[in-house]
Order: sequence, then C-alpha cells, then structure tokens
Amino acid sequence: MELKLILLIALGLLGLFLMGGVLFKVFKFGLRLILQLFMGGVLLLFFNIFLGQLGLRIAINPVTLLTAGLLQVPGVILLVLLHYFFV
Repeated sequence: MELKLILLIALGLLGLFLMGGVLFKVFKFGLRLILQLFMGGVLLLFFNIFLGQLGLRIAINPVTLLTAGLLQVPGVILLVLLHYFFV
C-alpha cells in the first residue's frame, strides 16, 4: 500500500475514535438527564398523591420535572415555596 493510503486510514480511525468518545459522553449525559426527569416525575407524583389532599398540588411539566429531577427533595421544596408565594 501507499504511504498516503495508510496515513488516511490511520487518520480515519483516529477520527472515529475521537468522535466515539464524544458521542458516548453525549449519550451518557442524555441518559442521566432522562433518568433525573423520571425521578423528578416520581417525586412530584408522590408529592401530589400524599399532599394533594391538603390542597398542595404541583403541576407536572418539563420545568417542574427538571427542577425536581436535578435538585431532588430541595427542588420539590423550592416548587412548594414558589407555589405558596405565587398562587
């Protein structure tokens, strides 16, 4: 083989290796975000079930899911405080 072809193959493999690492990180970040959104939904659902009888209901939408998912219990407390002050 020519030296040029070998260098092009090596460069292509290096590019695949680098892009594979980037794509794996993006996939891992997306998977963690989806898992946190799911956990936020579970937290809000339990909150609405148990404290909904007292009149405290938090709407379940992407913003509240993200807040409850990323911050967990402090995020739900933050949403309760915001609900209390603005509603």
